[in-house]
Amino acid sequence: MRTCNICDRKIKSRIAENHSQLGFTLIEVMVVIAIIGIMATLIVPQIMSKPDEARVIAAKQDISSIVQALKLYRLDIGRYPTTEQGLAALVAKPTSEPIPQNWKPNGYVDRLPKDPWGFAYQYSNPGTRAEIEVFSLGADNKPGGTGFDADLGNW
Repeated sequence: MRTCNICDRKIKSRIAENHSQLGFTLIEVMVVIAIIGIMATLIVPQIMSKPDEARVIAAKQDISSIVQALKLYRLDIGRYPTTEQGLAALVAKPTSEPIPQNWKPNGYVDRLPKDPWGFAYQYSNPGTRAEIEVFSLGADNKPGGTGFDADLGNW
């Protein structure tokens, strides 16, 4: 029996030694936090501009899709909608002159998208930079601008 007690004591002392070495010291935790902080200061600024860049890309894609629908409209009708008829002529048959005779029964798009900033796309026929213009006024919804506030269009 005595040998068993000695074995038990040795096992208990080894377990106690192992438990005392488990976990991290305060310095180790602080080093890890400092490394994470440094990485965050390098990465976060690059990630933060990505949503704005994605909005610009989405607006360009929307404009391209709208222009394609306008081209289909022109193939069927023989001309683009007037500025007054606007992009709504792609969804519902225009009721103002000139009323199209061969208008596609289901329209040319299901619905008109809003630009990524929540504003309506603009349409002009004739355009000043192209035959027709489909454009977004950018993040500030004002003509002109720079950066993400700049106008985006099919020109």
